[in-house]
Amino acid sequence: MICLALISGSRDRSLMNPGVYEALVIYETLASELEIIRDISRTFPSHIFFQQRHGPGQRSLYNILKAYSVYGRDVGYVQGMGCLAGLLLLYINEDAFTCQWKACIGLQQAGLPLLQQYLSQFEKLVMEHMSKLGQHFVEEMITPSMYARQWFITVFAYSFLFHLTLRVWDVFLYEGIKVVFQFVLALLRFCHDGLLLQALRNSPRSRLIQMFYCQFPLHLRSSGVLQSS
Repeated sequence: MICLALISGSRDRSLMNPGVYEALVIYETLASELEIIRDISRTFPSHIFFQQRHGPGQRSLYNILKAYSVYGRDVGYVQGMGCLAGLLLLYINEDAFTCQWKACIGLQQAGLPLLQQYLSQFEKLVMEHMSKLGQHFVEEMITPSMYARQWFITVFAYSFLFHLTLRVWDVFLYEGIKVVFQFVLALLRFCHDGLLLQALRNSPRSRLIQMFYCQFPLHLRSSGVLQSS
Protein backbone atom coordinates (compact mmCIF):
# COMPACT_ATOMS: atom_id res chain seq x y z
CA MET A 1 0.00 0.00 0.00
CA ILE A 2 1.15 3.54 -0.77
CA CYS A 3 2.64 5.19 2.31
CA LEU A 4 -0.29 7.08 3.82
CA ALA A 5 1.84 9.47 5.83
CA LEU A 6 3.88 10.58 2.83
CA ILE A 7 0.91 11.08 0.55
CA SER A 8 -1.17 12.99 3.08
CA GLY A 9 1.72 15.09 4.37
CA SER A 10 0.71 14.23 7.92
CA ARG A 11 4.30 13.70 9.07
CA ASP A 12 5.14 17.36 8.43
CA ARG A 13 2.10 18.60 10.32
CA SER A 14 2.80 16.32 13.30
CA LEU A 15 6.35 17.60 13.60
CA MET A 16 5.09 21.18 13.51
CA ASN A 17 2.93 20.50 16.57
CA PRO A 18 4.90 18.18 18.87
CA GLY A 19 2.94 16.82 21.82
CA VAL A 20 -0.44 18.10 20.60
CA TYR A 21 -1.84 14.60 20.12
CA GLU A 22 -0.77 13.41 23.58
CA ALA A 23 -2.31 16.47 25.21
CA LEU A 24 -5.63 15.95 23.44
CA VAL A 25 -5.82 12.28 24.45
CA ILE A 26 -5.80 13.18 28.17
CA TYR A 27 -8.18 16.11 27.71
CA GLU A 28 -11.49 16.41 29.58
CA THR A 29 -14.28 13.89 29.15
CA LEU A 30 -16.41 14.41 26.05
CA ALA A 31 -20.17 14.22 25.73
CA SER A 32 -19.63 11.84 22.80
CA GLU A 33 -17.25 9.56 24.71
CA LEU A 34 -19.83 6.81 25.25
CA GLU A 35 -20.72 6.90 21.56
CA ILE A 36 -17.04 6.54 20.67
CA ILE A 37 -16.65 3.57 23.02
CA ARG A 38 -19.74 1.91 21.56
CA ASP A 39 -18.55 2.34 17.97
CA ILE A 40 -15.07 0.98 18.68
CA SER A 41 -16.40 -2.55 19.12
CA ARG A 42 -18.07 -2.28 15.68
CA THR A 43 -14.93 -1.19 13.86
CA PHE A 44 -13.41 -4.04 11.82
CA PRO A 45 -14.45 -6.62 14.48
CA SER A 46 -13.03 -9.52 12.44
CA HIS A 47 -9.56 -7.94 12.10
CA ILE A 48 -7.07 -9.34 14.60
CA PHE A 49 -5.78 -5.89 15.55
CA PHE A 50 -9.20 -4.81 16.86
CA GLN A 51 -10.61 -8.13 18.11
CA GLN A 52 -9.39 -7.96 21.72
CA ARG A 53 -11.70 -5.96 23.97
CA HIS A 54 -9.69 -3.07 25.46
CA GLY A 55 -6.66 -4.45 23.61
CA PRO A 56 -3.95 -2.28 22.02
CA GLY A 57 -5.92 -1.82 18.80
CA GLN A 58 -9.11 -0.67 20.51
CA ARG A 59 -7.17 1.58 22.90
CA SER A 60 -5.32 3.24 20.03
CA LEU A 61 -8.57 3.75 18.16
CA TYR A 62 -10.21 5.30 21.23
CA ASN A 63 -7.27 7.69 21.70
CA ILE A 64 -7.37 8.77 18.06
CA LEU A 65 -11.12 9.39 18.03
CA LYS A 66 -11.11 11.26 21.33
CA ALA A 67 -8.21 13.46 20.25
CA TYR A 68 -9.89 14.18 16.93
CA SER A 69 -13.18 15.10 18.61
CA VAL A 70 -11.47 17.49 21.03
CA TYR A 71 -9.31 19.05 18.32
CA GLY A 72 -12.26 19.60 15.98
CA ARG A 73 -14.97 20.69 18.38
CA ASP A 74 -16.89 22.39 15.57
CA VAL A 75 -17.47 18.91 14.15
CA GLY A 76 -17.00 16.67 17.17
CA TYR A 77 -17.46 12.94 16.73
CA VAL A 78 -19.41 11.70 13.72
CA GLN A 79 -20.33 8.07 13.14
CA GLY A 80 -18.06 6.68 10.44
CA MET A 81 -14.90 8.32 11.74
CA GLY A 82 -14.02 5.06 13.48
CA CYS A 83 -13.70 3.25 10.17
CA LEU A 84 -11.37 5.92 8.79
CA ALA A 85 -9.22 6.01 11.91
CA GLY A 86 -9.18 2.22 12.21
CA LEU A 87 -8.00 1.81 8.65
CA LEU A 88 -5.23 4.34 9.11
CA LEU A 89 -4.13 2.79 12.41
CA LEU A 90 -3.23 -0.42 10.59
CA TYR A 91 -0.37 1.46 8.94
CA ILE A 92 0.55 4.48 11.04
CA ASN A 93 0.30 5.48 14.69
CA GLU A 94 0.20 9.08 15.91
CA ASP A 95 0.26 10.28 12.31
CA ALA A 96 -3.21 8.79 11.89
CA PHE A 97 -4.63 11.74 13.80
CA THR A 98 -3.52 14.46 11.39
CA CYS A 99 -3.98 12.21 8.39
CA GLN A 100 -7.56 11.50 9.44
CA TRP A 101 -8.11 15.21 10.01
CA LYS A 102 -7.22 15.92 6.39
CA ALA A 103 -9.36 13.03 5.13
CA CYS A 104 -12.41 13.98 7.21
CA ILE A 105 -12.45 17.76 7.52
CA GLY A 106 -14.46 18.48 4.37
CA LEU A 107 -17.00 15.67 4.50
CA GLN A 108 -17.53 15.82 8.26
CA GLN A 109 -18.18 19.55 8.70
CA ALA A 110 -21.39 20.57 10.48
CA GLY A 111 -24.32 20.08 8.14
CA LEU A 112 -22.17 17.97 5.78
CA PRO A 113 -22.15 20.64 3.04
CA LEU A 114 -19.38 19.04 0.99
CA LEU A 115 -21.06 15.64 1.17
CA GLN A 116 -24.33 17.13 -0.07
CA GLN A 117 -22.43 18.75 -2.93
CA TYR A 118 -20.78 15.47 -3.90
CA LEU A 119 -24.05 13.53 -3.78
CA SER A 120 -25.75 16.15 -5.94
CA GLN A 121 -22.91 15.98 -8.47
CA PHE A 122 -23.03 12.21 -8.44
CA GLU A 123 -26.77 12.17 -9.15
CA LYS A 124 -26.12 14.26 -12.27
CA LEU A 125 -23.33 11.88 -13.33
CA VAL A 126 -25.68 8.91 -13.07
CA MET A 127 -28.20 10.66 -15.32
CA GLU A 128 -25.42 11.55 -17.76
CA HIS A 129 -23.73 8.14 -17.97
CA MET A 130 -26.64 5.77 -17.17
CA SER A 131 -29.76 7.72 -18.05
CA LYS A 132 -32.06 4.69 -17.96
CA LEU A 133 -30.99 3.77 -14.43
CA GLY A 134 -31.02 7.42 -13.38
CA GLN A 135 -34.60 7.79 -14.57
CA HIS A 136 -35.52 4.57 -12.78
CA PHE A 137 -34.11 6.03 -9.56
CA VAL A 138 -36.18 9.19 -10.07
CA GLU A 139 -39.36 7.19 -10.64
CA GLU A 140 -38.65 5.04 -7.58
CA MET A 141 -37.73 8.14 -5.51
CA ILE A 142 -34.19 6.88 -4.83
CA THR A 143 -31.46 9.46 -4.20
CA PRO A 144 -27.68 8.91 -3.82
CA SER A 145 -27.93 9.75 -0.12
CA MET A 146 -29.94 6.56 0.32
CA TYR A 147 -27.20 4.25 -0.99
CA ALA A 148 -23.92 6.16 -1.45
CA ARG A 149 -23.77 8.36 1.66
CA GLN A 150 -21.53 6.06 3.72
CA TRP A 151 -19.37 5.23 0.73
CA PHE A 152 -18.50 8.90 0.29
CA ILE A 153 -18.13 9.68 4.01
CA THR A 154 -15.82 6.74 4.77
CA VAL A 155 -14.36 6.12 1.29
CA PHE A 156 -15.68 2.54 1.43
CA ALA A 157 -14.11 1.84 4.83
CA TYR A 158 -17.56 1.00 6.23
CA SER A 159 -19.42 -2.25 5.43
CA PHE A 160 -17.28 -3.18 2.45
CA LEU A 161 -14.88 -5.98 1.56
CA PHE A 162 -11.71 -5.09 3.44
CA HIS A 163 -9.15 -6.10 0.82
CA LEU A 164 -11.00 -4.04 -1.77
CA THR A 165 -11.23 -1.08 0.59
CA LEU A 166 -7.45 -1.05 0.89
CA ARG A 167 -7.05 -1.00 -2.87
CA VAL A 168 -9.53 1.88 -3.20
CA TRP A 169 -7.65 3.83 -0.53
CA ASP A 170 -4.36 3.30 -2.34
CA VAL A 171 -5.75 5.17 -5.31
CA PHE A 172 -7.86 7.63 -3.30
CA LEU A 173 -4.91 8.97 -1.32
CA TYR A 174 -2.99 9.47 -4.53
CA GLU A 175 -5.70 10.86 -6.83
CA GLY A 176 -8.32 12.28 -4.46
CA ILE A 177 -12.11 12.27 -4.29
CA LYS A 178 -12.61 11.68 -8.01
CA VAL A 179 -11.75 8.03 -7.33
CA VAL A 180 -14.85 7.67 -5.15
CA PHE A 181 -17.04 9.04 -7.94
CA GLN A 182 -15.44 6.67 -10.45
CA PHE A 183 -15.75 3.65 -8.19
CA VAL A 184 -19.41 4.22 -7.26
CA LEU A 185 -20.24 4.69 -10.94
CA ALA A 186 -18.46 1.41 -11.67
CA LEU A 187 -20.55 -0.31 -8.99
CA LEU A 188 -23.73 1.00 -10.58
CA ARG A 189 -22.62 -0.30 -13.97
CA PHE A 190 -22.25 -3.79 -12.54
CA CYS A 191 -25.64 -3.53 -10.82
CA HIS A 192 -27.35 -1.73 -13.70
CA ASP A 193 -29.50 -4.49 -15.20
CA GLY A 194 -30.44 -6.01 -11.86
CA LEU A 195 -31.44 -2.67 -10.34
CA LEU A 196 -33.69 -1.85 -13.29
CA LEU A 197 -35.73 -4.93 -12.43
CA GLN A 198 -36.13 -3.97 -8.77
CA ALA A 199 -39.07 -2.11 -7.25
CA LEU A 200 -37.12 0.27 -5.03
CA ARG A 201 -39.75 2.73 -3.85
CA ASN A 202 -40.13 2.90 -0.04
CA SER A 203 -37.26 0.46 0.46
CA PRO A 204 -35.43 1.04 3.77
CA ARG A 205 -31.80 2.02 3.36
CA SER A 206 -30.53 -1.30 4.73
CA ARG A 207 -32.53 -3.27 2.15
CA LEU A 208 -31.43 -0.95 -0.65
CA ILE A 209 -27.77 -1.43 0.25
CA GLN A 210 -28.31 -5.19 0.43
CA MET A 211 -29.72 -5.11 -3.10
CA PHE A 212 -26.48 -3.56 -4.30
CA TYR A 213 -24.34 -6.17 -2.57
CA CYS A 214 -26.44 -9.02 -3.95
CA GLN A 215 -25.81 -7.75 -7.47
CA PHE A 216 -22.01 -7.69 -7.45
CA PRO A 217 -20.28 -10.07 -5.00
CA LEU A 218 -18.56 -12.13 -7.71
CA HIS A 219 -17.33 -9.05 -9.53
CA LEU A 220 -15.89 -7.65 -6.31
CA ARG A 221 -13.97 -10.83 -5.55
CA SER A 222 -12.36 -10.71 -8.96
CA SER A 223 -11.55 -6.97 -8.61
CA GLY A 224 -13.51 -6.37 -11.79
CA VAL A 225 -14.98 -3.17 -10.39
CA LEU A 226 -11.56 -1.67 -9.81
CA GLN A 227 -10.48 -2.49 -13.33
CA SER A 228 -13.58 -0.96 -14.86
CA SER A 229 -13.37 2.26 -12.83
